[in-house]
Amino acid sequence: MPDHRYLLDNARTEAGERFARLAELFDAVTRGHLERLGLRAGARCWEVGAGGPSVPAALAAAVGPAGYVLATDINPAWLDPHGGGYEMLRHDVVADPPPAPGTFDLVHARLVLVHLPDRARALAAMVAALRPGGWLLVEDADTELQPLACLDETGPAQQRANRLRRAVRELMTRRGADLRYGRTLPRALRAAGLVDVAAAGCFPVGGPACDRLEASTVRMVRPELLAAGLADDAEIDAHLAAVDAGELDLTLAPLISAWGRRPA
Repeated sequence: MPDHRYLLDNARTEAGERFARLAELFDAVTRGHLERLGLRAGARCWEVGAGGPSVPAALAAAVGPAGYVLATDINPAWLDPHGGGYEMLRHDVVADPPPAPGTFDLVHARLVLVHLPDRARALAAMVAALRPGGWLLVEDADTELQPLACLDETGPAQQRANRLRRAVRELMTRRGADLRYGRTLPRALRAAGLVDVAAAGCFPVGGPACDRLEASTVRMVRPELLAAGLADDAEIDAHLAAVDAGELDLTLAPLISAWGRRPA
């Protein structure tokens, strides 16, 4: 049977570091799209698969005390249950019905659907939660558009980094991830009945945030890499030492942001 457990489990200790680095890399991108979609004071928002607290907190700041933000995750351990201006709820976007269907002005998910084998059902639940005229913003990676860890493969350290990136991609594929999902988002949103659909891409290259995200991700999936025979301890240790020394210009898969509006 296929293994559909989430590879980058929130229960791992490295998850907090990953959320912090993803926020550093992509929160400004997400906020820019939210502003262009006209997020305003008093709006009702649903943050799906929130992971860390940064996006729910930004939504709460944007909508103010007259608005409402619901942050859900299958494991909300990294969210703040007592502050931040948002409500927290344990929720499985595939298995559980959408909260308050037909009432949200904005529904947002980032780096969530790519990991879900039944992503079409999750997308339908998110659309169902929108009020007429409400916006859906989905942001997901497309690893096959750019599969390398080091674009400039100049030596053994860069070659090793790319081998390990291929190994992590293999683990994700075995868990049901669709590494081409990002490019399909505009079509998926139109098929779900949304209008005014558009998309944009973001492609960070190099810097401390990419380095720290790489290190925390490799440390998180190390047991799975070893168990699957996709890498050995010496290879992983050498890669982490090169990352920690700042010897690699690491990059990520492009993040595709797509948005559409439920017809009024």
